Amino acid sequence: MHITVRGKNMEVAPALRDYVEKRLGKIEKYFDYALAPQVTLSVERERHIVEVTVPINGMLLRGEEETGDMYSAVDLVLEKIEKQIEKYRTRLTRRPRNAGKDEESGYINSSNEPRVVRVKRFAVKPMTVEEAVLQMNLLGHDFFVFRNAESEEVEVVYRRKDGNYGLIEPE
Repeated sequence: MHITVRGKNMEVAPALRDYVEKRLGKIEKYFDYALAPQVTLSVERERHIVEVTVPINGMLLRGEEETGDMYSAVDLVLEKIEKQIEKYRTRLTRRPRNAGKDEESGYINSSNEPRVVRVKRFAVKPMTVEEAVLQMNLLGHDFFVFRNAESEEVEVVYRRKDGNYGLIEPE
């Protein structure tokens, strides 16, 4: 497993890098192929933030935690990733899957007009609505754009305020 550890607003000490690699090495037991997790460690004021992204068969497992201590943040984010892996493996045993990646863009108000401040491109892979809902939940987002495997149309699944899901289909 090749783990990429980088620091944002900080220099990653060898002891911290070793700790991250040792802790993330535990997720390797869940898979019979090599993983390439990416870890970003950052410090903002007195908050220690750890972000972990693990690409798995075209899907992304992502976790983020912030605490007052970098080591405890690593432990907490690892717990999140392990829960996502269990959810992924449960769904995987039920049916075969394909998946896409995350899409998001942000808006800010400056001079009373919104503008696009981020553009993210991703491959739209065919998947079922249930798989799209799973991917959306794994990423922790409120919506997910995907290509429906049955209709071959680009669709959007989203989380409703009542806890259910909605689907936007083109006409």
